[in-house]
Amino acid sequence: MGIQERIVRRLGHARLVAVLGRRFGFRVDRRLYAATGGRLTTLGRDTAPMLLLTTVGRRSGLPRTVPVIFVRDGESYVISSENFGQRRPAAWPLNLDANPRAVVQVGSTVMNCTARRLGEREANRYWERLVDAWPAHDTYRQRSGVRHTFVLTPSPGGSRADVWLRPS
Repeated sequence: MGIQERIVRRLGHARLVAVLGRRFGFRVDRRLYAATGGRLTTLGRDTAPMLLLTTVGRRSGLPRTVPVIFVRDGESYVISSENFGQRRPAAWPLNLDANPRAVVQVGSTVMNCTARRLGEREANRYWERLVDAWPAHDTYRQRSGVRHTFVLTPSPGGSRADVWLRPS
């Protein structure tokens, strides 16, 4: 692990960095990731595995895209939100609860996925790996007292994202 990666991972625990990440960082990451096919993020090149998650806004019905750190489980992706340690909940877990269809971009590959919220016992199986991927997950969970963990399973039938996220 390089010095830049160690610094970024340490800074991830700071309250100010979490607030800035939630408020602004995701917007920068979303654009940077999409523009570079996932090669670059604000965290650095290889600091944490990241994907772009597009959900349907539960109120607006519009596509909402956020960068999310993940771990692999076979063909599936496991993601977790602890609200950056903030009291206000992140929108994407609530969006997935309302509509489990999602579009995921990993690198330059875009695919349709179906999300399933994990129960506490099942989420515990992945927790150590999620914390290894991004140690601040644990700090955020301690601060917020919540954890929203989902498994994203690619759907058969290709990447017709334009059709997948349209309202029924």
